[in-house]
Amino acid sequence: MAIEPGEEVYRLAWEDSKAHISYGLAFPEACVKHVTSTFKASRVYIIASGSLSRNTNHVKRLQEALGERVVGTRYGMQPHTLWSEILEIAKDAGKADADLLVTLGAGSLTDGAKIIALAMANGAETFDDLDGLHADSRNPKPDIKSPTVPIISIPTSLSGGEYNHRGGGSNDHNHRKYSFSHPTKGPALVILDPELTTTTPDRWWLSTGIRAIDHCTEAICSLQSTPACDTDAGRGLQLLVPGLLRCKKNNQDPEARLDCQMGAIEAMKAGSLHGVAMGASHGIGHQLGPLGVGHGETSCILLPAVCKYNKPANADRQHKVRDIFWSEAEVATVLSDSGLDEQADLGDCLDCIFRFLGMPRSLKDFGIGEDKLDALAENSLHDRWLPTNPRPLTEKAQVLEILKMVMG
Repeated sequence: MAIEPGEEVYRLAWEDSKAHISYGLAFPEACVKHVTSTFKASRVYIIASGSLSRNTNHVKRLQEALGERVVGTRYGMQPHTLWSEILEIAKDAGKADADLLVTLGAGSLTDGAKIIALAMANGAETFDDLDGLHADSRNPKPDIKSPTVPIISIPTSLSGGEYNHRGGGSNDHNHRKYSFSHPTKGPALVILDPELTTTTPDRWWLSTGIRAIDHCTEAICSLQSTPACDTDAGRGLQLLVPGLLRCKKNNQDPEARLDCQMGAIEAMKAGSLHGVAMGASHGIGHQLGPLGVGHGETSCILLPAVCKYNKPANADRQHKVRDIFWSEAEVATVLSDSGLDEQADLGDCLDCIFRFLGMPRSLKDFGIGEDKLDALAENSLHDRWLPTNPRPLTEKAQVLEILKMVMG
């Protein structure tokens, strides 16, 4: 997807979405424009990637562009959005009387900003306070207030959390990840800058792209999918998979990177626009995160195995995804060079693509042994996506069957 340098394209993520997309301008220029003219904000709090802060001048560029409007900056958050850090930042941003949050970095920051804005609106200061705000709360806070501080997200990964309202946060005490949904709000503006993303390590760029592939795949493979969802998720796969293969060959290719960013938008339509539930790759993956597995890497490990587990229930849906892969020349070449043909199992096709991209493929790759499986399976059963898996997972033994497939 080619655009003229310095030409901003500004549009909705999709019809009726509240997430607007800006691309074509360098991110500092675009951010200043919209802070000033769109949001009319004067007290901006930046939540910045630790690695960008340490290894590049991009955070400084943003600070200098915004100037005296910046009232605070948080340098880095741990992966999977720890509750302790959410509370720290909410307190800091509240003291600074911030009227806009800007994230510069990957998905954990985006999820964090959603929950931080919710915490600020509800005066959350403790773990007990947060425990009353998440979707699985046994003692929900009455009359939860909607966030009032808007968010601008400048993503450097492809996980796509910018395009929905839900946020995942991990309780430091029990290492369980919880979903914060209504009345959380997603970013009001997402600024895409392919040149910025070239600073993202290949492992994180490619693995979060696989997370977006997971969104598309589990959507199409869902027994709840609709023709409209199939179309959008299919378009996402057509952008993402060839785009990632091109990024693997040349990680400085801006058109390939923008294709991937546009594919991530299509991937998020499944849940945010069409309301199609995800499956076990997402559900179990949420609980792998607190054990040290990157957000996108959970999909690298789980998705092929989950597809194999589900095949008795949704083989016809899986064939739709497989056929999309074979319809793309760059993808078909990778598959055929690995000895697969057009009748190959979807799980094998995914395994082939993920290995070509150099991604981890087992729990062993992260030092997770069999001693962790029982607790992991137990925590996974609480996730909203296990009952909506094409083969619903309601018992620990079912989850363990999948986990043992990916031990390595």
